[in-house]
Amino acid sequence: MTATEGAIRPAHVGAEPVLRTDYQRSIASYWNAERAPVNIRLGEVDGLYHHHYGIGDYDPAVLETRADLRDEAMIVEMHRLETAQADVLLDHLGDIGPNDRLLDGGSGRGGTSFMAHQRFGCRVDGVTISESQVAFANAQAVERGVADSVRFHFANMLDTGFESGAIRGIWTNETTMYVDLHELYAEFGRLLTRGGRYVCITGCYNDVTGGRSRAVSQIDQHYICNIHPRSAYFKAMAANGLVPINVVDLTAATIPYWELRARSSVASGIEDAFLTAYREGSFHYLLIAADRA
Repeated sequence: MTATEGAIRPAHVGAEPVLRTDYQRSIASYWNAERAPVNIRLGEVDGLYHHHYGIGDYDPAVLETRADLRDEAMIVEMHRLETAQADVLLDHLGDIGPNDRLLDGGSGRGGTSFMAHQRFGCRVDGVTISESQVAFANAQAVERGVADSVRFHFANMLDTGFESGAIRGIWTNETTMYVDLHELYAEFGRLLTRGGRYVCITGCYNDVTGGRSRAVSQIDQHYICNIHPRSAYFKAMAANGLVPINVVDLTAATIPYWELRARSSVASGIEDAFLTAYREGSFHYLLIAADRA
């Protein structure tokens, strides 16, 4: 399947282009070309391809595995931690039934969407501005036999084209650093039914330390993103009718993942910046769950 063949757009999207700025086009180009081993090799463990990080302590026994098997054991363990992160996100979506509808904002290669469908049995739509990710994820849906319930769309999460009030739950998993938060939450507020739930897991810089630290700036440069301050999330949510019900600091829980990744064959060179930022307190890894008022 080619990228174009797999790039489904919501039928009700108008004539506006999906990619509307040079920055969006540059991000789409980056993710269309991305084949990072840390994403591909971990996904190959069980067919769930994630584009986020992990939480929880790793099993130290993997570091004692005999040399010729050690790296593969580390890959399997890192994948377990990133899947655990997705489970924690889904835990916070609340009471979701099979007749509900969910939206994955910035769905990547689809891992969390497939987990959500398996858990709740409901319809899941994923949106991403990467046509290659759409093609990959839709091919995965066909292979899994769930293409009638889990579909991925070439669409901009700032303006999805989906109908108002149609969605019971929305999540973003490490994708909000690519967009304006007020625009994003205006769209999510429009999409969510009253009482619907939005869950975000994101890295954000610490307002108290006074701007982006050197380590946070290195992360921005590496991923061509724009990490927001912690306060920006709550201001943008409040302005768009999203009322936080849970805030969980996952910073300490994600450090073991980065420590293990730094010792693996899929290290990308950004691990030290993450570890420095988390340990010095200039960067936080947060889960925020908010209800549509």
